Amino acid sequence: MISDAETRARLAEFGRKYLWWEPVGAGVHSDERIIAQTMNLGTFDDIVLLEQTVGAADLVGIMKRAEPGWFSDRSWEFWRGRLSYRTGEAIPDEPPGRSFDAAAL
Repeated sequence: MISDAETRARLAEFGRKYLWWEPVGAGVHSDERIIAQTMNLGTFDDIVLLEQTVGAADLVGIMKRAEPGWFSDRSWEFWRGRLSYRTGEAIPDEPPGRSFDAAAL
């Protein structure tokens, strides 16, 4: 997804700033997870930098592929409005939620 050295450096910086826990297993946090966490918790300055680095179309893609828990309701609404207006893309009204199978309990 991301190849340019400056973009990689910015994502690494965002990862250090917004993902303070170790990834599961021996892997690393994915670019999508770093971007989503920055979208969810980032300062306004970081949001502007992220938009310049990744681009609105890719941010819409992150939202459409987001996993449960990646976005708070408040962040989702902010980004849904911001990106829908800028791109014309349809983004779901609510972030993906966790579901539990009652039969498994």
